[in-house]
Amino acid sequence: MSNIGFIGLGIMGAPMAGHLADGGHSIFTSLNRSPVPASLEGKGVTVCGSPKEVAEQSDIVITMVPDTPDVERVLFGENGVAEGLSSGKLVIDMSSISPIDTKVFAEKIAALGCDYMDAPVSGGEVGAKNAALTIMVGASDEAFARAKPLFELMGKNITLVGGVGDGQTCKVANQIIVALNIQAVSEALVFAAKAGADPAKVRQALMGGFASSKILEVHAERMIKRTFEPGFRIELHQKDLGLALDGARSLGVALPNTAIAQQLFSACVANDGGGWDHSGLVRVLEKMAGVKLG
Repeated sequence: MSNIGFIGLGIMGAPMAGHLADGGHSIFTSLNRSPVPASLEGKGVTVCGSPKEVAEQSDIVITMVPDTPDVERVLFGENGVAEGLSSGKLVIDMSSISPIDTKVFAEKIAALGCDYMDAPVSGGEVGAKNAALTIMVGASDEAFARAKPLFELMGKNITLVGGVGDGQTCKVANQIIVALNIQAVSEALVFAAKAGADPAKVRQALMGGFASSKILEVHAERMIKRTFEPGFRIELHQKDLGLALDGARSLGVALPNTAIAQQLFSACVANDGGGWDHSGLVRVLEKMAGVKLG
C-alpha cells in the first residue's frame, strides 16, 4: 500500500480519492477553502498545510483540479508540490488541461528526478462514484505500470495512449465528441418538441436504434426531467473546447462544429448557466425555438 497525495477533492476528485482509500492506500491532501467532503470522513484522509507537505508525505501525488493555471499553481507555486518532491516519486495529473503545457510541466518534474504522467478522465460524477471512469494516459511504460493498480481502483477503461501529453490530447478529442453529441441530441429533441411530439417518447424510440448513445441515455433524460445540477459544469466543458480550438488553430485544423458548440456554451454562460450541467446546452436551443422539453 502507498501514501497517495490527492489534491482536488471536487465533484469527481472526492469519490476518486475515496476509492483509493477503500483500496487500502493512505491519502494526504491540502485544502484551498472547502473542508474535507463528508464522503471522505472516516476514511483516514490526512490534511496537510500545503501541496509541498503533501508531496513530502506521499510516494505518488495526484492532481485533479479545474484548469491549466490551477495545475501550474499547485505544482510550481509557492509551497507547491515541486518543492516537496524527492527523487523517485511520481506525479499524476488527472485534470483536463493543455497538452502543450503538460509537456512543459513534465520536463520540470523530470529535472527533479521524478516521473510525470497525464491521465485525464471521462465519465463524469457517475463514473467517478462508480469507479467506472475512462482514463486516458500519457506516460512511459514504466510509469504506467506503476500507476495502473491505482487507476484500476478508479476506472474501467484504462488506456496508455502514448507519451506524456497524449492523454490530454485524447481527452480534448473526447470533449469534442461529447459536446457535439450533446448538441445533436438537444437539437433533435427540440425539433421533436416544436413539432408537437413527446420528447420522452421520442427518446425512448431512438434508444432502440442506430441513434442510441450514452448521451441520449443519460443527458437526454436530464434535459427532459430538467435535472441540470452539475455532473460536469458547462464552464469546464467550455474550457475544454477552448483547448480544442486553440490547438486546432496552432495545427491549422478546422473544427467548425466544435466552434458552434462553443458558441452555444457561451450563450449558456451569458444566461448565468456556467454552473449548469453540460446537458443544459439544450436551454439556449429551447430559448431560440420557443419551446421546452419538460
